[in-house]
Amino acid sequence: MLTYLLKRLLEMIPTLIGITLISFLILQLAPGKPTDVLTEMNPKITPEARERLEKLYGLDKPIMTQYWMWMKRVVKLDFGESFTTDRRPVMDKIWDTKLPLIDRRLFITFLINVLSTVLIFLIAIPIGISSATHQNSLFDKISTVFVFTGFAMPGFWFALLLMMLFGIYLDVLPISGFKSMEYESLSLSGQIWDRTKHLILPVFVSSFGGLAGISRYMRSSMLEVIKQDYIMTARAKGLPDATVIYKHGLRNALLPIITILGLSVPGLIGGSVIFEQVFGIPGMGQLFYMSVMMRDYPMVMCILTIGGFLTLVGNMVADIGYSLADPRIRAK
Repeated sequence: MLTYLLKRLLEMIPTLIGITLISFLILQLAPGKPTDVLTEMNPKITPEARERLEKLYGLDKPIMTQYWMWMKRVVKLDFGESFTTDRRPVMDKIWDTKLPLIDRRLFITFLINVLSTVLIFLIAIPIGISSATHQNSLFDKISTVFVFTGFAMPGFWFALLLMMLFGIYLDVLPISGFKSMEYESLSLSGQIWDRTKHLILPVFVSSFGGLAGISRYMRSSMLEVIKQDYIMTARAKGLPDATVIYKHGLRNALLPIITILGLSVPGLIGGSVIFEQVFGIPGMGQLFYMSVMMRDYPMVMCILTIGGFLTLVGNMVADIGYSLADPRIRAK
């Protein structure tokens, strides 16, 4: 297993380089330049000043030269300075050590997505198993309607509906931000409850679509498993249904779910863009959106690199999960 992990880690290096190269080239093909944001709305900017800005940012060099300069910094974990007016280091904006841990952008996004992922799997797997073992029952039909509703409903629209219901009409939950303005004056228990209230709607919206999808995948996988000969043999021996389903069938039925779990790792950042914008949460998704709008190349490339790395880690986690769930894969 250790040799396999080392091999996979070494394979990740050229793959990650390829991801960053493609991302860098696509970013360069986008219309406009970072200097346009600083100069278009200022009529006093001369062409000479625009050229000086491009030289300052290194945009006057060939694309491959720019990429090579960027790679030399990234090897040292230096993603450069933001192209925005504050010129702060990119990693400083992502992981601001001046802020408490819970208020840092990367931690906020990670916390919300981990909570939603745990919620998805805790609820979706039992729903999928119950739907498969009670096929065509009332519960199965209700869950099917729930699944198609979750697939069809746009996340941002669903978020707005919940904001109107719980934030405006019922006035029981906050609809934006990660903490209240009076947060600092609250007691410890009050601060915990305040954070919890701000997390309820984003976590629910983030998990709703995934909850519907995972439960459907689990249902289909379990339906295939319970038709296998070894399940029929176990039942013929008189074993209880719970033992047959959860001890003999569940491990094999989980293999497709493990794949989805691995693919959900990069969604820790990429899937946060919409709901963080809607709820005004100062996380990585919101930062990515603002960076794209500002054409902040160093910041966008840093977030894309993190997303690419998480994708590769997710694939490796899925492979490890396969070997743990199915001894035959581990033997190979």
